[in-house]
Amino acid sequence: MMKKTLLAVAALCALTSGAAMAQQQDGKWQIRARAVNIDFHNGGAANAALGVNVKDKVIPEVDISYFFTPNIAAELILTYPQKLDVRALGAKIGTLKALPPTLTLQYHFTNFGAFKPYVGAGVNYTRFSSVKDNGVVSTVVPGAEWDVKRNSWGGALQVGFDYALDKNWSINFDVKKVYMDTKVSVGGGSVGKLKLNPVLVGVGVGYRF
Repeated sequence: MMKKTLLAVAALCALTSGAAMAQQQDGKWQIRARAVNIDFHNGGAANAALGVNVKDKVIPEVDISYFFTPNIAAELILTYPQKLDVRALGAKIGTLKALPPTLTLQYHFTNFGAFKPYVGAGVNYTRFSSVKDNGVVSTVVPGAEWDVKRNSWGGALQVGFDYALDKNWSINFDVKKVYMDTKVSVGGGSVGKLKLNPVLVGVGVGYRF
């Protein structure tokens, strides 16, 4: 009986030690590259009044994560300024560029083997720039041009998973809801807020070290 007990304790210690070593082998840094489809909500007063909206787009995305513990990580989500088509009055009225870095704090579930789901929440900052009016608005309101407020701050929610292929490489699926808006003006007068609030669905690969 004593031998069986000692063997059971030894086996339990070996399993615990193996799990601890596996966690220690996971690196603190992870880099992912994703292809992301942005589905803009396009709500708010500017949309209701003039039908102002931004066209959906697929963009490249890179994120860098740091793991404070096996479960807790921070992720910085980056891309380069994205050129977006803007529509109103039933036609394209021009373009703008948006740079939307997002920082989230995540909780990673570690008890599903190679399948590693996570949830996150954080903050988004979007910088709008390079607004170009193609002249459509001025055909309706002579001499008028449209513009947008340049800065947007909002929350971000996230859910996704990594599936480990080996110690370093994984595939990733990620969904984010980002709260993003801007004020639209025509001829210097405000026509209200455009609530973009996109849902971003991404797939990609990750490398942890």
